[in-house]
Amino acid sequence: MEIALVLLVIAVLFISRAVKVVPQQNAWVVERLGKYHATLAPGLNFLVPFIDRVAYRHNLKEIPLDVPSQVCITRDNTQLQVDGVLYFQVTDPMRASYGSSNYISAITQLAQTTLRSVIGRLELDKTFEERDMINAQVVEAIDEAALNWGVKVLRYEIKDLTPPNEILRAMQAQITAEREKRAVIATSEGKRQEQINLAEGMKQAAIAKSEGEKQAAINNAQGEAAAITEVANATALAIARVGQAIHQPGGEQAVQLKVAEKAVEAYSRVAEDAATTLIVPSNMTEVSALIGSAMKMVQANKGEA
Repeated sequence: MEIALVLLVIAVLFISRAVKVVPQQNAWVVERLGKYHATLAPGLNFLVPFIDRVAYRHNLKEIPLDVPSQVCITRDNTQLQVDGVLYFQVTDPMRASYGSSNYISAITQLAQTTLRSVIGRLELDKTFEERDMINAQVVEAIDEAALNWGVKVLRYEIKDLTPPNEILRAMQAQITAEREKRAVIATSEGKRQEQINLAEGMKQAAIAKSEGEKQAAINNAQGEAAAITEVANATALAIARVGQAIHQPGGEQAVQLKVAEKAVEAYSRVAEDAATTLIVPSNMTEVSALIGSAMKMVQANKGEA
């Protein structure tokens, strides 16, 4: 019974030493008699008991690594408290096992020193504007050195850039002054545009008024010209009809009668408006002579026609 129990324990120990199941996205480094022998892939693997042993276990997933906060000095001698996070991945388990005693500590220290070097070449304002450039340079520097450690640095991100409190107050004052300056400029630009708009409106109004007055004057002139034309046409038509009427039988007698009436009316108006004594011709033949003269003019016009 005791022998069977011992054999069972030996068998279990033998199996546990000989059979290894590696999880997905993991790699185990095997040493045979203290020397690197193989890297076990995910799945079922077999070893030689008591000769082979799993010396290192590596996770092949992307690993985030916090880089401790540190003080960096910029080109213009300003202190900054900087911390970040680094993302890396083990790509060569054998080098990760034997290339460095502690590749995580090596990556962390190299990230800190590289970050201090990069920020030391920049002024304070540039450190806030050039985060992408800083991240890229840190990744490039670490990745080049990490090749010997079997590690691939994927990216680095700065989490916080914290200047001293006095610098923060000065920056806040600068931002406030800049905003006030922009507000003043915006207000002056608004007033300027308002004056331009008012002047443009007055100009357009004056132009519209002058155009209206011009058009009104043109319309009045055209109306007066049309009225004069119509009166002239009416007068000419009346004269033409009178002339036609004279040529009709009895027309001359009618003209004599009309002229006599006009003469009498003229004497009557003179008599009414005269302020002194009116001398009336003693011989009324003068009136008939006036009528005769008018008839001769009519007959002369008739002969020309």
